[in-house]
Amino acid sequence: MRVLVLNCGSSSVKFAIVDTKTGTFSVSGLVEEIGGNARFTAKKGGEKHEKKIDAPDHVQALATIQSFFKETGEDSDIAAVGHRVVHGGEKFSKSVLIDDAVIKAIEECSVLAPLHNPPNLQGISAAKKNFPNLAQVAVFDTAFHGSLPNYAYLYGLPYKFYEEHKIRRYGFHGSSHRFVAKKTAEILGQNIKDLCLVIAHLGNGCSAAAVKFGLSADTTLGLTPLEGMVMGTRSGSIDPGIILHLIKSLGYDYDKLNKLLNKESGLLGLSGISSDMRVLLGEAEKGSERAKIAIEVFCYRVAKEIGSLVPALPKLDALVFTGGIGENSEPVRKKILSFLNVFKFGEPNGPKVMVVPTNEELMIAMDTEEVVKK
Repeated sequence: MRVLVLNCGSSSVKFAIVDTKTGTFSVSGLVEEIGGNARFTAKKGGEKHEKKIDAPDHVQALATIQSFFKETGEDSDIAAVGHRVVHGGEKFSKSVLIDDAVIKAIEECSVLAPLHNPPNLQGISAAKKNFPNLAQVAVFDTAFHGSLPNYAYLYGLPYKFYEEHKIRRYGFHGSSHRFVAKKTAEILGQNIKDLCLVIAHLGNGCSAAAVKFGLSADTTLGLTPLEGMVMGTRSGSIDPGIILHLIKSLGYDYDKLNKLLNKESGLLGLSGISSDMRVLLGEAEKGSERAKIAIEVFCYRVAKEIGSLVPALPKLDALVFTGGIGENSEPVRKKILSFLNVFKFGEPNGPKVMVVPTNEELMIAMDTEEVVKK
């Protein structure tokens, strides 16, 4: 089945046409700066296409994408559209066919993901207008973590905040963790129901998950994608008292805190140079102390979060690295492992260490196919 996979941000649409039988992408691309100086880029058959476009909204961005498909003959035999939706709350533990009730539920979850769900909904609305005859499927980042036990997802707050406002750990990067868990089992030639894994998804956003016999048992991201590891521009977990201090002593309000924690912190904030690990590794080699410090903090915090997931598992068969940093940066992997010597990773009697490339688009396409066929 050929599936159009869409990942819609507030001012961008990432797209790909995925063949679920072969796992290949016939075309992929991005529309960015929607509502401003919009740009369209696409890759097809080794060729790159780039142009400035008029895209005041997501509907026009999708119309441009659709026109490109027609021009290049990619519009034939697309069977469905699979949408990455960030937050499904407790309402969705699996991917679903989109109808009015599902749209309403995604809207209700927007209070939990105000930066992500509204643009996801804009993308769904635009796709329904531009591809009215295709089935539309929502694939949720949070769904894979629906198996977390209550002792893993509850915070140490008064219980009424969970009962009345659904404040709890939800976790994200679910499609990535699920794909990598399945792929790891295939590589090892074992049944996923016999394996216990810790998967570290390291990119601009980072998370780790404890996968117990194919199900998520715990994960590092929480109510939002801000908890856990130090990331590209996100702080990761900090003492909540810091927030109180910033409000009382430095006059920070919601907008200023949101910008600080999501856009100005992490590797960028620590180094003062860049949020890109490749840049920081290069600067560290040139002698930059700030770059070295940022890398050390990042690696230590990743190791610390990996260690925190072990109690969720009865055994540990492998630690699996994935994501842009996890897959491509051997120095970072080595530094992380140096903080985890107690686990004897990679030793004859210790858990395996593996690098398994993720493919969230393929996972979304496969989920879409499964839902449509049902």
